[in-house]
Amino acid sequence: MHQVLAQIKGGLIVSCQALEGEPLHNSFIMGRMAVAAKEGGAVGIRANSVPDIIEIKKQVELPLIGIIKQVYGDNPVFITPTMKEIDALAATGAEIIATDATNRIRPEGSDLVTFYNEVRSKYPHLLLMADVSSVEEAIFADELGFDIVAPTLYGYTEETHGLKIDDHEYEVIKQMVKVVKRAKVLAEGNVTTPEIARSVLDSHVHAVVVGGAITRPQIITKRFVEALQK
Repeated sequence: MHQVLAQIKGGLIVSCQALEGEPLHNSFIMGRMAVAAKEGGAVGIRANSVPDIIEIKKQVELPLIGIIKQVYGDNPVFITPTMKEIDALAATGAEIIATDATNRIRPEGSDLVTFYNEVRSKYPHLLLMADVSSVEEAIFADELGFDIVAPTLYGYTEETHGLKIDDHEYEVIKQMVKVVKRAKVLAEGNVTTPEIARSVLDSHVHAVVVGGAITRPQIITKRFVEALQK
């Protein structure tokens, strides 16, 4: 097993992200979030944007899943959508690069197969993570050669709009574990409590990714407020 994959096996990866307009949108703050995650026992970090990744890498020596969220017009593919973002992430030293691996056409007009082959040709040793929206897409990404797959985009595509990872007790994750043959499956999406994290890890995923439940205080606060108002 690749050293980085071995390093994150069975552990918690914390997504340290704050988008423009959110209270914690600041690379320094994301760096401190990563330090806090490490002190809490996280085995890896997921981060968005070159400035955030550079700052986080200064602060912690944990494997990092890098993405760049970039919107191109009305194209729906926005997670590391083109080679421009791949090149930028590769330059940061991120150990893993995640990209939208749905069946949608990308901003520059290519399909996933063409894009994947271009990335693999230029960066043969990079670990590549497929953010998918369905079990079928997970199978396809696995067969293409992605090292990691996760249902990150489940509920965020036209076909899955309105669905949540936790529908039917995280069945989409359990199905991916059963059918993905080579890639490592990460649980990502709507893992909101330690108990849920433990439960999905027991379904034999490689590791668990948690974001908003740890690193978005406005969301955490809202959950408490809503509970008090019931």
